[in-house]
Amino acid sequence: MEYTSGAASWQKVLRRAVVGLLPRRPRQRRPGWSIGVPLIAAAAGLLFTTTANAAGGTSLREDRRPQLTQLIEDRREQVAASEAKAARLRAEVEEQTGELAGADGPIKAQRDRAAATRQAAGFTALTGSGITIELNDAPRRADQTLPKGASNDDLVVHQGDVQAVVNALWAGGAEAMSIMNVRVLSTSAVRCVGNTLLLHGRVYSPPFKIVAIGDPAAFQRELAASEGVRLFREAVDHYQLGYSETISTVTVPAFEDSTALQSAKVPR
Repeated sequence: MEYTSGAASWQKVLRRAVVGLLPRRPRQRRPGWSIGVPLIAAAAGLLFTTTANAAGGTSLREDRRPQLTQLIEDRREQVAASEAKAARLRAEVEEQTGELAGADGPIKAQRDRAAATRQAAGFTALTGSGITIELNDAPRRADQTLPKGASNDDLVVHQGDVQAVVNALWAGGAEAMSIMNVRVLSTSAVRCVGNTLLLHGRVYSPPFKIVAIGDPAAFQRELAASEGVRLFREAVDHYQLGYSETISTVTVPAFEDSTALQSAKVPR
């Protein structure tokens, strides 16, 4: 610092000295919002980046039901094409086996043995006295309102309802059974997706028709004794679900799907 001999210069020196001796005022704290705003901005930027990566250029709020419907339809066409190919291959195998059986004794013996068990295995259509059970959802009201105390789940047929009927018919000694005109075996799985039935890779909508060949009286006894069927019948009274039993001569088609087991467990 440069000093001069003038009075003004000495006054400046004294003023600066006095200011230096006075206690300094504490530094003013930065308000909280000045720190929070950058943090909020950083979090928002991270959220926007994550959303953009998850969307992958598509709208996250877009209604994708049409895409799902198209996907289901495409899968149905693929299943139908695969079934047609499998049927053609089975026919070719059967034809070639028949030709070999005409000249090969062991092959003929095994073919005859297999033919003797086809009916018991479910590979032939059967006709006889039996029962037809039909389960249906409750009809929709014109005003779209629900019955008092009911939910949407109370107004549709569920997997447990169909399974209860199937189990009762097996317990009643069913010789053969079909669901929606599709032959089912003891290894067939009955599943519901929403209010639709998934059976052997195909989807069916209600009403669900179950046909069984056997003693109708035994069927009716087992149906009456089934807790699941009883509960469904009570729901029929409360919510107008559909349930009917018809005794008549019925026909059950042959089993046409794969017999390969997806899993097995050795009994102990």
